[in-house]
Amino acid sequence: MELCRATSFAWSHSISPSLHITQPFSMCESKRARVCCVSNDSASSQSQKANQMTVSVTGATGFIGRRLVQRLHADNHHIRVLTRSRSKAQLIFPDKDFPGVIIAEEPEWKDCIHGSNAVVNLAGFPISTRWSSEIKKEIKQSRIRVTSKVVDLINSSQDEDRPTVLVSATAVGYYGTSETQVFDEQSPSGNDYLAEVCREWEATALEVNKDVRLALIRIGVVLGKDGGALAKMVPLFMMFAGGPLGSGKQWFSWIHLDDLVNLIYEALSNPSYKGVINGTAPNPVRLAEMCEQLGNVMGRPSWLPVPDFALKAVLGEGASVVNFLISPYFLFLVFSLIKLL
Repeated sequence: MELCRATSFAWSHSISPSLHITQPFSMCESKRARVCCVSNDSASSQSQKANQMTVSVTGATGFIGRRLVQRLHADNHHIRVLTRSRSKAQLIFPDKDFPGVIIAEEPEWKDCIHGSNAVVNLAGFPISTRWSSEIKKEIKQSRIRVTSKVVDLINSSQDEDRPTVLVSATAVGYYGTSETQVFDEQSPSGNDYLAEVCREWEATALEVNKDVRLALIRIGVVLGKDGGALAKMVPLFMMFAGGPLGSGKQWFSWIHLDDLVNLIYEALSNPSYKGVINGTAPNPVRLAEMCEQLGNVMGRPSWLPVPDFALKAVLGEGASVVNFLISPYFLFLVFSLIKLL
């Protein structure tokens, strides 16, 4: 499955130099920006205040959410972290480093969302585990429950207190699996379990008030040095145990963490960002190529593939996700548990 991007965006990261994209990848009309310089510090300060947003974020303690909060805080926006665990959020966002950030547990979400300019919804139970009927139920319900709560709270707001934009995460799992097809935002949904999850996840977000601009970001494999897939892959390659999973022919539809955060950030303030957006880089690669490039950078071989039968033994039905989406913890989980078989 190869994903196509259909939104104008400048991508700053690449898998390899041969695949580096130096120009914005766009299938849409380019937007021009006019910059006016003023020498009056007071005018500049007033302009900054006028552009300040109040943003409520679910999933803020996760890999993507943490970086998004850091970016919003660095730009002096007002942030409301919507969490189920205040103590966990306080460890990640201590007041000395994030002054002014409000941390709210579920009973307080209503007061945070009412009066916010925007909401970013990133919450969901990890898919990176051996699937059982109970786990599959939690994967789906966790996403739908939080999204439904967020949508209900937005819809119950008075007009003057209602957020104007909801940026809600979904996933490239929407498209199902294929080694040959190219998918863009208009492509139909797949027929497997994760496609079903994504359809219901998105349908829940689409129930938001029609006056609220909705951006649904179908996120691919997120890469970053501080977590995500790379954090699990690098130690394996360092131990000369790196290599692709299964055939290695799977499309690795990836995005760098910073590019994803920039995409979400732009979606918050740019009114042209609405509807479905594939949160992937414009240059997907085969998983085998991804592993080869990582091995080259680290001076390690990519020589230890994990066969299909071993994936199924470790992950059960969850092995099907490897056909199109390598979740951040799958690589660590697979290589760790294979040794126990």
